[in-house]
Amino acid sequence: QSASEDETEEWQPESKAPKRQQKAQPSEKKPAVKRQAKPKEPKESKPKVPRKPVERKPRAPRAPKAPRAPKAPKPPKRLSFIVPDGSCNDNMSRAGGRWSEGPSSSHQPYGVKKEEPEEDFAFDEPSLKRQKTSSAPQGRPTRLPTSGRAFGEDLNMNWDLIQLLSERTGVEQWVCLNISQLFREENTIPFIVRYRKEMINHMDADAVRDVQLVALAKKTQTISQTLKKEGVLTAELEQALRNCRTADELDHVYAPYKKGSKLSKACRAKQLGLESAAQALLQSPRTLDLRAWVKPGTEGLSTVEEVSTGVEQILADMIAKDGESLTHIRSLCDNSMVMLQSSVSKTALKEQQKEGHQGKPKDIDKFHLYCDFTCSVQRIQHHQTLAINRGENLKILTVKVNIPDCVKSDFCGWCLNVRWKPNGYTREELMKILRDAVEDSYKRLLFPLLSRSYRTKLTVSAEKESIAMFVRNLRQRLLVCPVRGRVIMGVDPGFRHGCKLAILSPTISGYRGKIGVSVKRLCNTVVIGNGTACRETEAFFADLISRRFFQPLDVSYCITSEAGASIYSVSPAAVKEMPDLDPNLRSAVSIGRRVQDPLAELVKIDPKHIGIGTYQHDVSQSSLKAALDGVVQECVSFVGVDINICSETLMRHVAGLNIGRAKSIAEWRETNGPFMNRDQLRLVKGLGPKSYQQCAGFIRINPLDHLNNHRSPCSSQRGNSAQAAQEKPAAKGKGKGKTKASAAVPTLPNPLDQTCIHPESYAVARSFLSLVGGSVDQMGRPELRQCVEASVKCQGLEALAETLNTTPDTLQLIIDGLTQPPGFDIRQDFEKADFKRGIVSMSDLREGVVLTGRVENATLFGAFVDIGVGRNGLIHKRYITPDKLPADQRRRSLALGPGEKVEVRVLNVDPQRGRIGLDLIRVLR
Repeated sequence: QSASEDETEEWQPESKAPKRQQKAQPSEKKPAVKRQAKPKEPKESKPKVPRKPVERKPRAPRAPKAPRAPKAPKPPKRLSFIVPDGSCNDNMSRAGGRWSEGPSSSHQPYGVKKEEPEEDFAFDEPSLKRQKTSSAPQGRPTRLPTSGRAFGEDLNMNWDLIQLLSERTGVEQWVCLNISQLFREENTIPFIVRYRKEMINHMDADAVRDVQLVALAKKTQTISQTLKKEGVLTAELEQALRNCRTADELDHVYAPYKKGSKLSKACRAKQLGLESAAQALLQSPRTLDLRAWVKPGTEGLSTVEEVSTGVEQILADMIAKDGESLTHIRSLCDNSMVMLQSSVSKTALKEQQKEGHQGKPKDIDKFHLYCDFTCSVQRIQHHQTLAINRGENLKILTVKVNIPDCVKSDFCGWCLNVRWKPNGYTREELMKILRDAVEDSYKRLLFPLLSRSYRTKLTVSAEKESIAMFVRNLRQRLLVCPVRGRVIMGVDPGFRHGCKLAILSPTISGYRGKIGVSVKRLCNTVVIGNGTACRETEAFFADLISRRFFQPLDVSYCITSEAGASIYSVSPAAVKEMPDLDPNLRSAVSIGRRVQDPLAELVKIDPKHIGIGTYQHDVSQSSLKAALDGVVQECVSFVGVDINICSETLMRHVAGLNIGRAKSIAEWRETNGPFMNRDQLRLVKGLGPKSYQQCAGFIRINPLDHLNNHRSPCSSQRGNSAQAAQEKPAAKGKGKGKTKASAAVPTLPNPLDQTCIHPESYAVARSFLSLVGGSVDQMGRPELRQCVEASVKCQGLEALAETLNTTPDTLQLIIDGLTQPPGFDIRQDFEKADFKRGIVSMSDLREGVVLTGRVENATLFGAFVDIGVGRNGLIHKRYITPDKLPADQRRRSLALGPGEKVEVRVLNVDPQRGRIGLDLIRVLR
């Protein structure tokens, strides 16, 4: 009965209690009353204890009645499109440092109770994405009535794929099942997070990215096929491969069969036919006579000692690959103090002693913290793991895992007396073989496996946290609020070739100039790169501002990161965009645009070159690239792009698009003029129904673009080319589908194309407008907002959604799209660039001085803050405590990210080394 109740609680937590009460009423009223009285009796008095077993005995046969509930056709009813109250999220938030894609308006959702966040402080721990829907569900299973076992049948594994995925990610099984199916249907993460919220229980993009199909099953299939071709795949080996749940276990089983590797000792002994002797030692040791296996003249069988050694090696291999033995020794290690130790390698010491190797001692000094380092594997920090790995790769450090001797003694005793105890009396010489086999298995096979497992686990965890911090830093850097309506002067400072200047108009078109009478009256904002000669350039402009050189303009300046600007200036994209400019001047243009529109400019640069994060060269490059590309796609998609004016580089980062499709859209735009509506995207070559579904909601079409493009000199040429293209007869057999579709695609503008509403919900949006008494022409106006608020307040969001035959999440998104003002940008509430008019030097700093700064970079050991003195100060992680953070930032592993404004206190200043120690006072909002 308890097992069936657990299953009910997992899949439909809210409906479990009322069902039991309803079933108890029709049977008999008396036992129902007694069942409620039972839990009260032991709490109030103890003398009634002897009466309880007497009453429970006749009720024992009634217990099996509970399993009858699952026999009825109720499981499929649990997987329904039911969304409980409170399923709508709040506005877009960055709680936990991650992007939470909720309703994108600046106002609160209508008719939805806002739940207060729990104070489950997870500071200084890996940010696990746990969706505790069993206690407070926000979503329900909406589809996929198949089980996780059936979902992974094509993978041919001996474990439930969805269950394993749920255990590793902390996400409920029905959510994992939905996400896995959505990925199989080639849906992108931005589309899933925004338009399929009820299916993923309102998870954010980072959490959804973690819940993906493990590659272990596919790797197992590849190995099985390889071994089958080689003719060495047996039924036992295939089962052993299918039982593997980690990559380490899989490599452990597959290692003896890899190409180029020597046959293991156990394999050679089995080829000699000693496997039956090893089995006999365990099953019938009394009848085993090793002398019968001796074959003089045969290598490995010529003496009794060789036979004993072969049997011992087979037993050692059996113990090392036994699942129960692996589980037991891992449990012993978990209850022991396993240590990670690093020291200077012999190679580094020899190089240090040799003459002419002056570089090595400096490298050793960089790792002086880890030259004699010991720490428990449970307490080691992520940045320490990555630093040790880097030192080991450079052959400066030697690393080993120390497992206590008590683990070996306990494991050997358990094997001899429990798991591998012979069946019956065993002679001493046979017991010696078994003891030696257990010790050999531990020393030669299990200890290296455990060491690799610990190193892999620590490395994977550290890489995951490092990539997560890199992702968070990149997201906050991309979503910095753009500076609109200003003429900006981008300055690329330098000594050798001087400062390169570029004047940028508010429409992002740059040209060159010198500081003269004409130029000084153009710009009101100066953006200086933080490279070489930055301080000198800053002092120069600060002096000009103090002498009122730019009057009557009120000029201010800011310093921005120029990381990656030189790489971009010589890239093909920069050459295509600015073919007539020198690469140095392109850098100045890029520096200015990073403040004018950070997202549009930074997407042109490889995220690894933007200068955020740590240990980026020490983590898995494939995982890092996939995560960073995903974040860029999320930011571009959630902000949205105007398809008629955005660059091809920015367009390729929209969900559902790629380089080829973006190029096709740009070519169609050049040939046919601006897009009039989203439906015309269907006419673009290479943009099929699935791609259109994924990208349509993130593409905006502004009606003003139509007028601007038609007034431009190129509009007549585009119109003529478009007309010529339509009059030209199509080639036979080519483009028939697109030609037929073009006749059915409307050419009139659709006001809904300016919003975040997906075309699949246009019919619902129009029905909602007619229901509240509004029209499409009133979008973004206060009168429509008042009508919507009144209607939602009167009827409720859930009731309206049911009337319109949609979900509350979709209706909330429609409300946001209809009530947002024209030109709404989600970045307007994010951090902005700091502009100043004066300068402070490092010599002005004193201990105890309180300053205001902005976080430049966040690492695994602290946060670097720009306090305006030319050197970034470090807030060590021990000073970033929960009491100094806002409540919504306490769930992160390190609750600070690039762009956040903080108030700090100077702890120490080291002018010689250029280091500034800071203490966090508070985060400014």
